[in-house]
Amino acid sequence: MQSTKVTPETMRMGTVEFIAFSAMLAATIAFSIDSMLPGLPEIADALSPDDPNKVQLVLTSFVLGMGLGTFVVGPLSDSFGRRSIMLIGAILYCIGAFIAWRAATLEVLLGARMLQGLGAAGPRIVSMAVIRDLYSGREMARIMSFVMMVFTLVPAVGPLIGAGIIAISDWRRIFVAFMCFSAISMMWMGARLPETLERAQRRPFRIKALIHATKELFSHRSIRISIACQSMMFALLFGMLSMVHPIYDITFDRAYSFPYWFALISILAGTASLLNANIVVRFGMRSVVTISFAVQILLSVIMLAFSLWPPSDGLYFAVFMIWQTSVFFLAGMTFGNLNALAMEPVGHIAGLAASILGGVATLVGTLFAIPIGLMFSGTPVPLAAASIGLCTIATFLLLWLRSKETDVASLN
Repeated sequence: MQSTKVTPETMRMGTVEFIAFSAMLAATIAFSIDSMLPGLPEIADALSPDDPNKVQLVLTSFVLGMGLGTFVVGPLSDSFGRRSIMLIGAILYCIGAFIAWRAATLEVLLGARMLQGLGAAGPRIVSMAVIRDLYSGREMARIMSFVMMVFTLVPAVGPLIGAGIIAISDWRRIFVAFMCFSAISMMWMGARLPETLERAQRRPFRIKALIHATKELFSHRSIRISIACQSMMFALLFGMLSMVHPIYDITFDRAYSFPYWFALISILAGTASLLNANIVVRFGMRSVVTISFAVQILLSVIMLAFSLWPPSDGLYFAVFMIWQTSVFFLAGMTFGNLNALAMEPVGHIAGLAASILGGVATLVGTLFAIPIGLMFSGTPVPLAAASIGLCTIATFLLLWLRSKETDVASLN
């Protein structure tokens, strides 16, 4: 019997529920990173007392696993459907969380975190392909912006949840929370989300076909620029996440209140996606992203100046709070638009496109973020300087893309 094509109008989920569900899948990543931040000192004491700096690898090992998984889950979902790949990813994620829960050494914990990241790539990447199956153009950018808006609530509560779990139990119970979170999202999917990729539209999983599709993907200038800009944004975001707790602790002596400040900043930054959803249809994805990066350059210059010549502690902390908010705000103004910009011309290979886009950007961003984090020496100077450089590169790439598109339009 021929299946009926799933559209936004024929789905069991309404738009609001679909946005909430997609945000929960995307939030797997944020929850898996942000809720670990308050537990890093306890993990260092338990598993790496002689070299506490190694505990930062608990974050980066997850991101590396996610980056590697990102390369394969999209093509697999193009071949075998969206739902099955998301389910397999969730199972791997839960297995990794279980091993991490019982880990007796840091090495086992890091291996488990990589497995967790590998599994988390399934819901993260395939959810973007599902959105592309159902929407296109600026409407797709609008939906992704709303997803990002809901997604920002998880960083707001993630450190609070982690700190709460540690307060009543220990850091290991955070991994039990991960398993529960993933199980709930998969039960929701099983009950409410139909398969969005018809069998007739699936592509055989062949290496030669994947190579051909990848060449097609990188033949689009807009996709290459989108990947580069996302890499810069990931580098800044991961650098901030790696360095933010030490900054609160060492620079400002406010580690005890870190979860609350982080929650406040995440909520404020969450308004970025709401703003973007309301202006992107009017001004376009490229203009919004370019202006956002340019504004961040100015704010980062101000932060660098305050870091080099710090004023009173209260004013210094207030300026850092504003700047930290602006970095997360920038993510809300750029990621959804850059994803939509890249996915627009390749809807017929949406899964592969999402994989290559996310995989390359995540891995390159992580490679930039690791040395940025290791340069911490008691002040935000390395992070502010890195932000200036990264955002400047992204801004020039976007302006170059606009000039090339203008040249092509004038010739036509």
